[in-house]
Amino acid sequence: MIDDHRFPREIDLPHLTTPTLRTPTIAARLTRTLQRGFTLIELMVVLVIIGVLAALIVPNVLDRADDARVTAAKTDVNNLMQALKLYRLDNQRYPTNEQGLNALVAKPTAGPVPPNWRPYLDKLPGDPWGRPYQYINPGLRGEVDVLSLGADGQAGGEGKDADIGSWQ
Repeated sequence: MIDDHRFPREIDLPHLTTPTLRTPTIAARLTRTLQRGFTLIELMVVLVIIGVLAALIVPNVLDRADDARVTAAKTDVNNLMQALKLYRLDNQRYPTNEQGLNALVAKPTAGPVPPNWRPYLDKLPGDPWGRPYQYINPGLRGEVDVLSLGADGQAGGEGKDADIGSWQ
């Protein structure tokens, strides 16, 4: 065995091994810390962080709802156009403006009465903003047009307010 004077054999550290009244144990300090709670500054920092996150996330979530409504309107317009094409195949013409889209769910009584009518839809959908779809015969951009006036309910517009039609 090498006796090296640089490494003492015994280390005497009584203040680390035996707790005294002046040096509380780690558990006692932890208990005291947990009982104190949070300071006002800590709570304010957390609220600021939550506010910043909400300011960044909420606009993105709201835009997604508008995108979903536009997608639903496009799907409805496509379904209405398919039903109108079936109506034309059976009856050799599209419904008139007076008959409108109701001709897809109920047999028209106004002339010309379709000779081979059958139900083409169970019910007419409303656009995602709670208004009926518009039907124009003859169409402005096609043989017939089916459209939603968008979120604002006015012709034209941009973004979520833009018209959504069968020509798109």
